[in-house]
Amino acid sequence: MIVNATRMELLKLKKRLVIAKRGYKLLKQKQDELLRVIQEIISKLSKLREEIEEELINALKKFFLARAYQDKKTFEASFLLLNTDIKLSMAWKRIMNVPLPEYKKSLEGELISYGFANTSPTLDEALKNLLEVFDKLIELAEMEKSIALLAGEMEKTRRRVNALEYILIPEIEDSVRGINMKLEERERETNSRLMRIKDIIRG
Repeated sequence: MIVNATRMELLKLKKRLVIAKRGYKLLKQKQDELLRVIQEIISKLSKLREEIEEELINALKKFFLARAYQDKKTFEASFLLLNTDIKLSMAWKRIMNVPLPEYKKSLEGELISYGFANTSPTLDEALKNLLEVFDKLIELAEMEKSIALLAGEMEKTRRRVNALEYILIPEIEDSVRGINMKLEERERETNSRLMRIKDIIRG
């Protein structure tokens, strides 16, 4: 960084250095907090995936069990009578100034709209279980998207932290040292000239 070796420039650089160090500290705190939030979500995500896997297996078992109690045509006809409409809406929330999605489900119609005479109660349970799993799948999608967005923000923050730590702050510090050395050198030269002038006046 090439700068003018003046006291005014030195003052400007020192102010820039203070701002850069403060910015570095704030960005480092943001980076650490983003990492903490991501790790927290990942921990919940892992547990949620296990729950979904287990509940899907249980729901499928109930479907197979219900199918065993009915003939194929009656079983398939039960699903033709379903009139359930599931809609998803999305809103945004902010964590560390990062917009994260919030998915909401709305259910229209009846989940179970077929007759009970020719169907097994196990089929009702299977459908209810699937709806519960669907809620968790929405939560899973929300978490995964949030992790991707937070990770992207953390990467941007990390690049800024590195730029400040390894480029901008060292450059400003070098410039401050350089100006200080030049000013000290000029001061020594000025003092030396003054001493010579005094000697001449005395002589």
